[in-house]
Amino acid sequence: MKRFQEALNNKMPMLVDTTLRDGEQTAGVVFSNREKLRIAKMLDNIGVHQIEAGVPVMGGDEKDVIKEMVSYNLQASIMAWNRANIEDLKHSLECGVDAVAISISTSDIHINHKLKTSREWVLENMIKAVKFAKDKGLYISVNAEDASRTDMDFLVQFANEAREAGADRLRFCDTIGTLEPFKTYSTISELIERTDMDIEMHTHNDFGMATANTLAGLKAGAKFMGVTINGLGERAGNAALEEVAMALKHLFDVNLGMQTKDFRNLCEYVARASNRQLYPSKPIVGTNTFAHESGIHADGVLKHPETYEIFKPEEVGLERQIVIGKHSGSKAIKMKFVEYGIDLSDEEAAELLKSVRAVTVDLKRTLFDKELMYIYEDYLYEKKIAPSAEDTAKKE
Repeated sequence: MKRFQEALNNKMPMLVDTTLRDGEQTAGVVFSNREKLRIAKMLDNIGVHQIEAGVPVMGGDEKDVIKEMVSYNLQASIMAWNRANIEDLKHSLECGVDAVAISISTSDIHINHKLKTSREWVLENMIKAVKFAKDKGLYISVNAEDASRTDMDFLVQFANEAREAGADRLRFCDTIGTLEPFKTYSTISELIERTDMDIEMHTHNDFGMATANTLAGLKAGAKFMGVTINGLGERAGNAALEEVAMALKHLFDVNLGMQTKDFRNLCEYVARASNRQLYPSKPIVGTNTFAHESGIHADGVLKHPETYEIFKPEEVGLERQIVIGKHSGSKAIKMKFVEYGIDLSDEEAAELLKSVRAVTVDLKRTLFDKELMYIYEDYLYEKKIAPSAEDTAKKE
């Protein structure tokens, strides 16, 4: 918990990773206990502040793995998720976690149709749970489920009564991803002004704006950012850890001191464990993030990387790639053949480019190194057997 406490004392923005809870709630995803422990260690090594480890009241393997995770004495805080009832919290206490999330719905649509109860019941049960957890010396996040569709006056009342009962922060849950960044900024600004409470952004990606909404919340004054590796999570997922961390560093000039060079390994591991493909176009860690094919782009990045790269590929565990395809230029061809120890002339590169483009159109993809060498060998053979202009002139 040391890292979490230091960040709290220094009032730094913090990353709360919920891959092992909300991420595993992705339809069809199950992590083995071994995978959960490995992911927790990897998250701790890269510098995450708090890890939401799971739901202890599920018992069995879930409870056992959380207990073992706690025994590792990680630098990150270990949080357990609970409904707003005492029995859930007792299971979390048995695991030895230092923090709990106490979750309950706050929107009228949830209260009326899911819980089939009243706002008063919600407040009463939340307060009982918070007081119980506070008496046990736990750090408490009170989760307002469906906060983005909750009446603002009731949400303010909920937050203020949670704080008075002993809650340390409010998790603002955009449960079905209905926010957009401008609305997020105005809502979180008002909420902080009316409650003076620490806010955690917990956003979902149903409209593709989870990362943007998280950052908008931070801009408005939120201090905690809920994330998952690769954006795993219910339905369309959550804000992605790697996206939020790198956006903070390069767009907000907020460096959390994370070991970002390990992002690619972490994301690959979780992709395999979750049986979810890490798409080539995945922001930050996808293999295409630093792959350049277009002649103009490849030429620019070879001359000066910052022309088409906002940060170095090594910063997230990747390497720059110049791929040869339909849109490549002769300079990229020359550079690629230097890798093979072949120094092409401008004329040779231009001639090879014609063949390269024809083959890539036929194959409908970029070319492998071996295919480029085949094209080069064919070019040399044709050049050798074809009569030169000088020979033709002599015959005439």
